[in-house]
Amino acid sequence: METKLFTPISFKGVTLKNRIVMSPMCMYSSHDEDGKVTDWHFTHYISRAIGQVGLIMTEATPVTQQGQISPQDLGIWSDNHIEGLRKLIKGIKAYGAKTAIQLGHAGRKAIYDGEILAPSPIAFVDKLKVPKEMTKEDIERTIEAFKEGARRSKEAGFDMIEIHGAHGYLISQFLSPLSNKRTDEYGGSRENRFRFLKEIIERVNTVWDGPLFVRISADEYHKEGNKLNDFVYFTKELKELNVDLIDCSTGGIVRTPINVYPGYQLRHAETIKREANIATGAVGLITTGTQAEEILQNERADLVFIGRELLRDPYWPRTAAKELGVELEAPKQYRRSW
Repeated sequence: METKLFTPISFKGVTLKNRIVMSPMCMYSSHDEDGKVTDWHFTHYISRAIGQVGLIMTEATPVTQQGQISPQDLGIWSDNHIEGLRKLIKGIKAYGAKTAIQLGHAGRKAIYDGEILAPSPIAFVDKLKVPKEMTKEDIERTIEAFKEGARRSKEAGFDMIEIHGAHGYLISQFLSPLSNKRTDEYGGSRENRFRFLKEIIERVNTVWDGPLFVRISADEYHKEGNKLNDFVYFTKELKELNVDLIDCSTGGIVRTPINVYPGYQLRHAETIKREANIATGAVGLITTGTQAEEILQNERADLVFIGRELLRDPYWPRTAAKELGVELEAPKQYRRSW
């Protein structure tokens, strides 16, 4: 039987050589709050391309400095970031991987010296700042910042963009009734709570015509939060906005224990794939080739996003290929020992 893990897949004319995605993971490795690429990023990302990952996605990258998860995040809020990202992309693509960037904004979870923003003035936890409730002008500036981030991503040469709508960051805060208590057109009903993300996608689409993914937290782990059927609604709307794939994670909107186990988020990916009729990515404690292959063979998702296992093993695709009995072509420099 042909393996699906190492079968190519295409989105809007961009073909991945396999279904393995390096999940976006913050590296906290930029210097002096400048958001620029450093030597660490070249080593970290390019080594996984050498390891034959199909799609390398860089960490959550804020579209404004005010939206940093940490002051050491990579940034995309300035044209000054383009040159370093362009060099990084060139290094990744030299080994056959495609590239993606995750555009985000931390909202009330931002670590920033000045004022932080959110849909409503509710702190994430007591020890963090109470955010300013965003005005219509703040919302418009942030939507425009996502558009400008997409423009810079295109100029840098990324193949794909993912919008970060998960893990309790700004877009997730607008989507959730737990953090969005607004009484205007951006709050209340789920249609209104979706409006911010909808307007971001519409604005991004004015400058970006390549593959577009969105990451969501499809379970908020709170009885008063969004349920899976709400995310089916959101993802049906995203499909209408020309989004290609939903990257299905969970949690982050409130601090609560999560019962994690291998594949614990898979039901969200397969439910959304089936009910919204859109491609999905599975993420969360996927560690073996057999596990990844089962997900794909049974059409529970279309891509597998690998995080911590790729931190432990930069050549995880090779490990998975050996487990599945697949001959994986080696970089020419490694053919003697591959």
